[in-house]
Amino acid sequence: MKKAASIVAAAGRAPGRAKPAPVSSADRATDPPGEGLSHAPVVLDIAGTTLGADDRRRLAHPLVGGLILFARNYLDRAQLTALTAEVEALRPGLLVCVDHEGGRVQRFRSDGFTHLPPMRALGELWMRDALAATDAATAAGYVLAAELRACGVHLSFTPVLDLDHGPSGIIGDRAFHRDPRVVTMLAKSLMHGLLLGGMANCGKHFPGHGYVAADSHLEVPVDRRSLKAILADDARPYGWLSTTLSSVMPAHVVYPKIDQRPAGFSARWLKEILRGRLRFGGAVFSDDLSMAGARVVDGQAVSYAEAATVALSAGCDLVLLCNQSVDGGQAVDALLEGLERAAARGQWLPDADSEARRLALLPRTPPLPWDDLMHEPAYRHALDLLP
Repeated sequence: MKKAASIVAAAGRAPGRAKPAPVSSADRATDPPGEGLSHAPVVLDIAGTTLGADDRRRLAHPLVGGLILFARNYLDRAQLTALTAEVEALRPGLLVCVDHEGGRVQRFRSDGFTHLPPMRALGELWMRDALAATDAATAAGYVLAAELRACGVHLSFTPVLDLDHGPSGIIGDRAFHRDPRVVTMLAKSLMHGLLLGGMANCGKHFPGHGYVAADSHLEVPVDRRSLKAILADDARPYGWLSTTLSSVMPAHVVYPKIDQRPAGFSARWLKEILRGRLRFGGAVFSDDLSMAGARVVDGQAVSYAEAATVALSAGCDLVLLCNQSVDGGQAVDALLEGLERAAARGQWLPDADSEARRLALLPRTPPLPWDDLMHEPAYRHALDLLP
């Protein structure tokens, strides 16, 4: 992958960032893996419902800053709570995450977890009664956050800020509405509910995935609109919510009139537009690096480590690698080893500001235990408001 290697080398030469002093082979031979790195950017997964020896080893790695859970990691609330408690004891401050939006994207569905509506249901309610819809969105956010936090989960990757243009099956009813103003108000209300439950938020998929029909899990979608068109429509919620969003996840979509790289690998999108023009100050997560939309950069196939290096250099604070632990996890180990080498070579610079943004996503208040939550008046009221 000589061409891919050159992509990574170029990514490490971002303007205005000094190249670190070289690390001697003797130093690398004696230092523990990741020793001295001030930034834990990797969010990985585990294979099953308990931690194995390899899971514990990987979660203890200094480059690992988060764990993402899936339906395969869930049996019931007792098991989930025990799992997250073991993770916390092993690595205090590790961010435990999940995709738990409601509708078809909800990982935990049994043993008392509320079946949350798809976000389109809130958009439909808006068309009948806008203020009732904002109240219901706050209720949904509170129920979502309170239930997850009672089981030891810190963050859900929600809300979806994509617009419902119609062609995208992968977005579809996950979107609130076609109108960016409606999306903004319902998302802000949902994030208020998350905050009431003690949870941060993650707006996705910047600058917008709803216009393209292709699924970035399976291919590289291309959106051929101009920057002016995108900023006037799909990206509007990110500007309007710049003081409310805790974190953002960019799309694995190429917008060739702006940059030939997918947004999650593009310094133009992440540094110049999201942080510069829209003045977003929170954390930026890459979407899953195992998706087809993340396997090609500048027309060249890249490894997970190369993709992570490019994403981090472009402006991501954290990178996700999902579903790679189920076959032994060699891909996860290769990612961690590759990032260590990239840091040693100056191709990626660990960033203390990025680490501070990761830590800011951790809850600041203790959760309400599940049994207490079930009797809490605000929770009971919120359940009654769900569409």
